[in-house]
Amino acid sequence: MDGEIGGVTDRPTIGVTGPQRGAVGPRSCIHLGVLLAGGKPRHLRPGDPLDTSALDGVIISGGHDVEPTLYKAAAEVEGRYDAERDAFESSIIDCALRDETPLLGICRGAQLLNVRLGGTLFQDLSKRRHKTSKRRFLLPLKSLCLAENSRLEALLGEADIRINSLHNQSINELGQNLQVSGRDLDDIVQAVENPDHRFLFGVQWHPEFLIYAARQRRLFKELVAASREYRDRRSAASK
Repeated sequence: MDGEIGGVTDRPTIGVTGPQRGAVGPRSCIHLGVLLAGGKPRHLRPGDPLDTSALDGVIISGGHDVEPTLYKAAAEVEGRYDAERDAFESSIIDCALRDETPLLGICRGAQLLNVRLGGTLFQDLSKRRHKTSKRRFLLPLKSLCLAENSRLEALLGEADIRINSLHNQSINELGQNLQVSGRDLDDIVQAVENPDHRFLFGVQWHPEFLIYAARQRRLFKELVAASREYRDRRSAASK
C-alpha cells in the first residue's frame, strides 16, 4: 500500500506509531487515511530505531491507557498499560516537539502528548458523563463543540460535527502551550492544539474510523500538507 497512487511521487513520509502487536483495524484505517491524503505511511513499533529525521510527520495512534506514573499520579482504576509503548512513543513525541515535526495525536496519542507537555489526565470518565452515553462506540454518537476562532474550527468548520468515543480517560490539566479546541456536551476535552505550531493537534475521537466523512479526512489532509511543507523547508535549509 506504500506504493504510488495516481502518479503521485512526492508523498511525505508519515510515521504511524502503535503497539508491538495487534491494532490491525486502527493501523489499516490510519494507513488508508494517510494514503488518501497524499502521504506515505510508515508504521513504527516499540524497538524500531528512533530516527525521526526520516519522518516528515507523525501520528501517535490510540490504544490502552497511559501509565499514571508518567504524570505523577497513582492508579485510580485497574487499567491496561504498555510500558514499552509508553517509553517508545514518549521519545517519538519528544523528538517531534524538539524538531517541530507536524504531529497528530489520536485518543491515547492526544493524552500522551498532553502528558509529555506536563499535563495530567482524568483516569475514569464514567462519573463525568451526565448528558452523553458512557458506552464506547465506533459510530459517531457524540457531538463535538469547537472553540470559537480555534485552528480546529477553521479546519473542520462551524457546523455540527459528530464524533465517536472509544476512550475511558481524557485530558485534565493542559500541557504547556496547548489550548482546548473542542469539547463534548459533558464539557470533556475532545481536542487540543498549539496555535503557534504549524500542525500540532490532539483529538480524543478516532477520525480514522470516520474517513468516509469529508471533514474527518481534512485532519489527515492538513497533516500531510504541513508535513510536505516541513520536508521541503528542511530540504532547502540543507542545501
